[in-house]
Amino acid sequence: MKKITAAALLAISLCTAQAYAGPAPHSEVAKANIYLTDFEKEVARAQGADMGRYHNRREALTRIRELARLYPDDPKVQDLVRRASIANLKSKGDFLEITPEMVAYKKNEEALRERFRKMNQDEWQKKLAESSPITTAFPSPDPLQVNIEDYIGKYVVLENVLYPNNQFIGMSGEYIHVGKPSSGYYFVDIDGRAWLGPYEAVKRYRRFVDASLGESISFTVLGKITGVVAESPEAGETKVAAAAWGWIVQPEYLYAGERVMARYDASHENSGTFYGEEEVEKIKDGWYTVKSVPDNVDPKRLMEIFATAIKEKNFELYCQCIHPDRQRSDTGKSLLRYHWDLHQERFQKEYVHAFFDEPEITVIKGFSGGDDLDDFFMSADQKSAVSKGSGEVEEMAIVMSRAFEESGKQRGAKNRHELRRKGNGRWYVNTYDVRF
Repeated sequence: MKKITAAALLAISLCTAQAYAGPAPHSEVAKANIYLTDFEKEVARAQGADMGRYHNRREALTRIRELARLYPDDPKVQDLVRRASIANLKSKGDFLEITPEMVAYKKNEEALRERFRKMNQDEWQKKLAESSPITTAFPSPDPLQVNIEDYIGKYVVLENVLYPNNQFIGMSGEYIHVGKPSSGYYFVDIDGRAWLGPYEAVKRYRRFVDASLGESISFTVLGKITGVVAESPEAGETKVAAAAWGWIVQPEYLYAGERVMARYDASHENSGTFYGEEEVEKIKDGWYTVKSVPDNVDPKRLMEIFATAIKEKNFELYCQCIHPDRQRSDTGKSLLRYHWDLHQERFQKEYVHAFFDEPEITVIKGFSGGDDLDDFFMSADQKSAVSKGSGEVEEMAIVMSRAFEESGKQRGAKNRHELRRKGNGRWYVNTYDVRF
């Protein structure tokens, strides 16, 4: 049997009577107010986000609606209706008009993506023509039935090369397996720079050109056959499947997402580049709306610049915003790039713009002497003595952010960002890993 709520019982009882001008029963107004107050608190805790489900919404609104039908002239009921209307609207989440300026970075990235797609597609076709690869990769030649020397040094094109999905460590090295027992195997050699150089170049393409490429990439590999080996292509130390013969392929070119081609280059500082990489910053420089951080920047403005650097793919400016202590070690620099990639993905898939509240600034170390209570209870000499003994002043600013989707709807609740500065120096973002 379906349970009847208290609000439903109230509605049934009240609807038996006609609406009249007298005051509503005090007890019913009080009960409705309790539920409405709890609903208002839920909405306030959401901080502009649409939480989807509110525990007190239906009970509060149902009670108030029935009271309004029967006692429309009661000032207390009218006040409940007013408050309930405001709370219900806020429960749907905050909305913002998204202007063309807020999403200009998306159009710029799209133009950059298409420019590099065409360049890299043309270069890929050129390399295929030059290398004259084996016409049909599968079924692969059976190493036990052909003259192996006839295939050593030949080029082959392997599609759907999945990394790290099909990566494994075998007895003779580290490989990505391509194929299956019924059609034969190729083992792409990823032990050295011939793989790592181009692979890192593809990651740079995603980081600085096209975040939509994503983390899960299916590569097409153009490589040279260098030998044969028997391996069990399984991840993990324990191998269950029987070993299978396969052709070892040394990769020379990686083609990702039909939009970027990366090549191995032993003379390059990164052992690999993607085609046109040297042109990226020259092209992007023209659309940067902010190029440096002012020395006198305030915390709120610094967060705006930080978000702009991410949207416009200005990695140098992104680093300028972040506290130097977070960038000193190799681990710190690696984390910096890791969270840059996450920020890029979020501005692609989750939200397009962020707004920031005014900062709350506190002294966390030293003595600033700016407190009105200190001014009242301490003399100038006392404050001077405390200041000298406390060391350099360090301040912390807390700035709350709200992110908005391309539809204009707020995405989630507010997020807390922490900034630091020492003495009268410049402000820096300390918690650079926090989402907007």
